[in-house]
Amino acid sequence: MSTNANKQQHPSLQFLVFIALTIGIIGAGYLIGAAIVMGLYGVNTVMDLAQLNLANPNAVTSLWILQIVSTTIPIIASSLIFAYWIVRDPQEYLKQSFKFPGLLLVIVFCVMLISSPLIELLSNINQKMVLPHFLDGLQRWMRQAEDQAQKLTAVLLQMKTISSMLFKLLVVGLLTAIVEEFMFRGIIQTIFIKWTKNPYVAIWITAALFSAFHMEFFGFLPRMLLGVLFGYFVAWSGSIWTSVWAHFINNGTAVIVTYLYQNKLIKVNPDDQHIFNYGSYIFSLIIVLFLLYLYRTIAMGKVKMPVL
Repeated sequence: MSTNANKQQHPSLQFLVFIALTIGIIGAGYLIGAAIVMGLYGVNTVMDLAQLNLANPNAVTSLWILQIVSTTIPIIASSLIFAYWIVRDPQEYLKQSFKFPGLLLVIVFCVMLISSPLIELLSNINQKMVLPHFLDGLQRWMRQAEDQAQKLTAVLLQMKTISSMLFKLLVVGLLTAIVEEFMFRGIIQTIFIKWTKNPYVAIWITAALFSAFHMEFFGFLPRMLLGVLFGYFVAWSGSIWTSVWAHFINNGTAVIVTYLYQNKLIKVNPDDQHIFNYGSYIFSLIIVLFLLYLYRTIAMGKVKMPVL
């Protein structure tokens, strides 16, 4: 099929193709990852992981193998295959250009730090949300899925040495930021911009899908806010690297704070959702909105700044 024919496909068809491609590669990655774990540690380890029996001495290493082989690599592979070989337009669908004012990275850094109270507020609101009584079964399933996800995250983020922290900073912080941003703010957001003809609608739809992808329903709202911020960063700058930087700051900060808390170097529990007060929430909202306005003004070229 020609390049023009691929690009002229309706965005809904592009979306279905990309989802099918991603599911197929993730499925293949899981089989490969399970085979690697089986070859290294035996079939019992694979069975233990399937039952979330984390007492197995090889569980943590096996989880990292599965995480990288069945999730990280497949997501980046599906994005690259789609951009380079299906629609054949990596610049439009991945937005890999570094041609944006360097000051935007400073603003992104400030936004991510100052938005912490807003993230906490949305998390607390999310935790109090309950479904109607007739959906009790669904809510129990959501809670179980959330608890399992948190349990796995806690196991994967056990860090006793600086080297283990640096490894997780690389994988959880940087690699996850790259692969998820290529997938969501690169491929999916671009498809929905073409589909809806409205970049702002596309940003919010993509953010909702991004949050749902993580299967942590009681953290849906704060993660959706992050997705919205990442989406605006890319839409206004035209570069995926602004959202990769923001995503890395978010994930990397969580890794570092968790390491410091686990090793009793700080007293603030990273899981504590009652650090800030209402004054902090209001201040955070005002400053973040101002910084977003400043970001957009600079990114759209209304203020001349040197580019990278």
